[in-house]
Amino acid sequence: MTATTAAPLAGSRPAGPRHVALIMDGNGRWAKQRGLPRAMGHREGVQALKRTIQAAPDLGIECLTVFGFSTENWARPEEEVSDLMGLVRSYVASDLNRLDREGVRLRILGRRRGLPSDIAAIIERAEAQTANNDRFLLQVAFNYGARADVVDAAQKHIDRLMAGEPVGPITEEALQGNLATSAAPPLDLIVRTSGEQRLSNFLLWEAAYAELVFQDILWPDYGPQALAEAVAQFGGRERRYGGLQAAPARVAG
Repeated sequence: MTATTAAPLAGSRPAGPRHVALIMDGNGRWAKQRGLPRAMGHREGVQALKRTIQAAPDLGIECLTVFGFSTENWARPEEEVSDLMGLVRSYVASDLNRLDREGVRLRILGRRRGLPSDIAAIIERAEAQTANNDRFLLQVAFNYGARADVVDAAQKHIDRLMAGEPVGPITEEALQGNLATSAAPPLDLIVRTSGEQRLSNFLLWEAAYAELVFQDILWPDYGPQALAEAVAQFGGRERRYGGLQAAPARVAG
């Protein structure tokens, strides 16, 4: 998979999003409405994620980036954090081989330091096993924060400069190349569920010219139809990229 594509004309209607990002919101409210513990909402949310991943390629989506666990989520109750970590373990154990067979490349975005050692090992194994797959790219933002990612990108540039590498000055292109998402196509569409309308420190750099869709559906109820509706909304938009002439060329990843 390559991030290079011909730039659309500004103001033209896009054929469809190549790269979609999902803020999977509403697990806790879904559980509360049913008198269930929050953990059950998160577990049902994993099933919704599986349905959505299966549906994405049929809608022409090449890359899906999902917000799994933010750097701020460590402040949640210890029991809930522990349950979320357990879901990572069980999801990889049950689905990694299937994703690999289906040609899905799995990448984890976010800081690795501070993670439980077994979670860090699981992440490394999942990325290594699927590294050569190119049918579909699934990126999971885990221990991720957009501001932290921009800081880390700048620090990588400074470290190379201090090491004597000929990296030149910090530019937008240089920073973009150091972001966790640098291997993905440019972001086209961000979808947030549950009716909330904010980005919550998710893909702030990449969102600069992405379309935003907010859907009033709790994440555990999400699936192919809801994703198709978001893609349809995207198809009705005009993407101007800040001007009325040609859109900026996409940067190869």
